[in-house]
Amino acid sequence: MKKNLISVIILALLIVNIVLTAIMMFSVTGASKKTAALVDDIAMVLDLELVSKEGKPAVAMTDTETYAIESMTIPLKKSEGDDKDHYCVVSITLSVNIKDDAYKTFGSDFTTQEGLIKDEINAVFAQYTVEEARDNQEQIKQEILGKLQSMFDSRLIYNVSFSDIMFG
Repeated sequence: MKKNLISVIILALLIVNIVLTAIMMFSVTGASKKTAALVDDIAMVLDLELVSKEGKPAVAMTDTETYAIESMTIPLKKSEGDDKDHYCVVSITLSVNIKDDAYKTFGSDFTTQEGLIKDEINAVFAQYTVEEARDNQEQIKQEILGKLQSMFDSRLIYNVSFSDIMFG
């Protein structure tokens, strides 16, 4: 009789354990989904995407060519209360996706379009004072990228990098 009573108690505890495990799994699954959504939101705000906005993986280095624009001197907007002219001297590198359809048309040698590209870069920098340009370099890169992508009507150019940037 004692063996049957112990077997019934063990069976009851086993069933309670299974029920509590199921409840815990449902509660943890919901929390993990919320955590994953929060991490995605934070990554989106910080623009730390592992895949591009089109849902494709980011462009691999083997599919990348670069085009360098050497040392541009760009006039900046005057600061309030400051009558001095300020300039930015910057070298810019454009990252080109060789797998993009527009690559067949333009390639990675933009010497014929360089004047237009420099004009777009000048227009973006001219909107900023020296302090704003110094503090908002990532925003400037994104604006230049957006203008170049709309100019070429493709995502051929997928990244803009600054090197040797100086403000004066």
